[in-house]
Amino acid sequence: MRPSLIVRVGVLALLVAFVTQPESFAWAFEPLTRNGQPAIYTQNSLINLTLSHLAIVAVATVCATLLAVGLAVLVTRPFGAEFLPLSRAIANLGQTFPPVAVLALAVPVLGFGTGPTLVALFLYGLLPILENALTGLTTLPPAVTEAARGVGMTGWQRLLDVELPLATPVILAGIRLSVVISVATATIGSTVAASTLGEVIIAGLLTNNVAFIAQGGLVVGIIAVLIYDALTGLEASLLQRTGQRRPA
Repeated sequence: MRPSLIVRVGVLALLVAFVTQPESFAWAFEPLTRNGQPAIYTQNSLINLTLSHLAIVAVATVCATLLAVGLAVLVTRPFGAEFLPLSRAIANLGQTFPPVAVLALAVPVLGFGTGPTLVALFLYGLLPILENALTGLTTLPPAVTEAARGVGMTGWQRLLDVELPLATPVILAGIRLSVVISVATATIGSTVAASTLGEVIIAGLLTNNVAFIAQGGLVVGIIAVLIYDALTGLEASLLQRTGQRRPA
């Protein structure tokens, strides 16, 4: 087993151990407390907060991916090219408004809880996926697409059997960026009563407990790094399988 893989597995094992049995790590956070403050957040289960956090990110990312890739496919077809400016405007909308502003606008409509957070993450994750999907679908090797036409493939066959498989590594790079952004941004969902790891960080800020802030931030940070690393590895594997090179 490669040393880098051993490190990744070890970090993942430590993360799982911490979120399932956080009391066992109280000694590590006690130096960050003062005046008898608790070292471990116990108002809610860390494992439940972590799973809820990941679920919110996953749902938002899947929805953003479906819409972004669908728009990219539409505007790269001859009949949909005129909708490219509109598609980019929709994707840029999420970047125009900060997630906090989206939460504030969504709460009166959706109420407190997970809904506003999903909307904010969905909008914020559209742009990187759309731009990468457009890049992947418009920079395919001409020889490959011409060969697909030459063997009599229909437009849909070329899309499903040639274009999307070749564009997948580039699309995955956009998804990777979107997921990492969402993992970090989801923490603000706790300001509108969504069940995320932001609850731990906010509790630490309200009580001036650095231990809470540290453990919430560490869990979010380690999750983001592990997801980024896993998706980077998957992207490299797909590039190798399709005989492509990672873009410079």
